[in-house]
Amino acid sequence: MTQVNKGEEIVDQVRKRYGSIAVASSSCCGPVSSRCGTARVSRHLGYGESELASVPREADLGLGCGAPVGHLALRPGETVLDLGSGPGLDALLAAKQVGPTGRVVGVDMTSEMLERARATAARAGASQVEFRQGRLEALPVDDASVDAVTSNCVINLVPDKAAVFREVARVLRPGGRAVIADIVLERALPEAVAKDVLAWCGCVAGAALRGDYFRLVAEAGLRDAAVLEEEDYAASLAQIASDETQTLLQRWGITPEQIRGVVTSVTWRAVKG
Repeated sequence: MTQVNKGEEIVDQVRKRYGSIAVASSSCCGPVSSRCGTARVSRHLGYGESELASVPREADLGLGCGAPVGHLALRPGETVLDLGSGPGLDALLAAKQVGPTGRVVGVDMTSEMLERARATAARAGASQVEFRQGRLEALPVDDASVDAVTSNCVINLVPDKAAVFREVARVLRPGGRAVIADIVLERALPEAVAKDVLAWCGCVAGAALRGDYFRLVAEAGLRDAAVLEEEDYAASLAQIASDETQTLLQRWGITPEQIRGVVTSVTWRAVKG
């Protein structure tokens, strides 16, 4: 079993895995590598049929753990930042809400995802959407330049989450809001899962304990954090792709009971103080 290393080695593993997903064209968030039906996954996460039908299919790779854009209450003319924008699904949905007078910036570190997202945005005629290459710990975005920030199952992949939340606070205008879907832990993972690089790249092993996670949010200057939706992530993953989940449990040498209630997908909202 490959052991998880720290810092830049983790980042490199994540970049490689999501680059391969962009090229392969279909996956799921979580450590599931088979073609498990992206539209079905996205509907399970909370996206509506009309939303999915309104953007090119290439924008949806089933990589999220929620549907955060629907909670942002975006208005025409606003500027939105999507952290870890991937193939562009949330960025394109946000663009429809802010309209031609608004602006959407997606940031992703993976070249293959950026290439896919740019091509898809061009196909959709979304001229108000721009994708930039960069790291979430050092966003290529000006101070106090965006009204809203979103992200979908990405911050858990970043080793330095405190830096990400500080960057969110930096780029938001005063009173700006963030709605983010992510993964948190209710208690420590079994050791076999915590040390497996596949579990890290699949949104699980890199997750922080819930209390630590929201402490970092508050310390960054984001206030009034509130959880809007939450779900047992392992149970959700088992429902979407039961065979693959069983294979992973066998790989880790654990039972379903050992992971049940440990990993939670949360969609939360906060504002810049």
